[in-house]
Amino acid sequence: MANAHYNENESDFIKSTDKNPSNILPEKLTLESRLQFACHPGVRCFTACCHNIKIILTPYDILILRRRLGIPAHEFITEYTEPTYLEKTDMPGVQLKLRGEKNGCPFVTPEGCTVYTDRPSACRYYPVGMADFHEGGTNDAMEEKFFFLVKEPHCKGHEEPKQWTIGEWRADQGVDLRDEMNKEWLRLVMRRKSFGLQATLSEAAKRMFFMASTDLDTFRSFIFGSSFLDTYEIDADTLTKIKEDDVELMLFSFKYLANTLFGAPGLKIKEEKVKAKVEEIKKRQDEAMLEAEREYLELKAERDRLLKERQEREAGK
Repeated sequence: MANAHYNENESDFIKSTDKNPSNILPEKLTLESRLQFACHPGVRCFTACCHNIKIILTPYDILILRRRLGIPAHEFITEYTEPTYLEKTDMPGVQLKLRGEKNGCPFVTPEGCTVYTDRPSACRYYPVGMADFHEGGTNDAMEEKFFFLVKEPHCKGHEEPKQWTIGEWRADQGVDLRDEMNKEWLRLVMRRKSFGLQATLSEAAKRMFFMASTDLDTFRSFIFGSSFLDTYEIDADTLTKIKEDDVELMLFSFKYLANTLFGAPGLKIKEEKVKAKVEEIKKRQDEAMLEAEREYLELKAERDRLLKERQEREAGK
């Protein structure tokens, strides 16, 4: 079953088969609002929504799915995903690679989803969307959240008698954990989107974002096998956590990306590195000043030579 998480700032970010805004019912819902819906093998449209869809995978989705399959992240990315860009930005991500004549999710069978308990975030929200208003994805902005219902013509789950509150449905689908795990990563994408197309990420920044978002093993090697720890002040407790715990490493990667891409607080460069950088800049400035002075003296000498030649010519007339 392919479901969707909708966000006012992320309307195209994580979605399933909905292409028509008219499928979104114009009513703001709360956690106490009632919902009539069920999805199971007895529903006529069962697994229909698992075909011809675009399911963006979040870092947490990738972490859980590759654990489920027992394969490393790079193998999962190669076998089950294809590249995409996130929310009309230049930030690279991945989406599930559809297969077969019916263009279906690689994990769907006629009997249902083979990874259901570990299904992606996008497969947990439908038919309840969530709108989340905040400025540019910042952490300290005021947020207004409400829910709405997506009702597509092909979906017969709405005809089932089962009733829930929105809160009960979300709890049943395991949405709250996914919201928490995805929150800071989604905010990174929204921050990037808020800058607009006039700003572009460097190729190095794109590669770093992609690596940290899709391959935690490589990101861990980057932290512990490069000059990273010589540059940043990381406390011993954090180091222990990110060395052993993939979820902690993932959350740390969001903090690192926010700091390096957008200058957000959270990571501190070691004082000696700051001093060395200042000295490097000062040295370059001093060298530039000396070069400018040398060029000035050369130009002045040339001007004086030309002036002397002219004076000599005039004196000889």
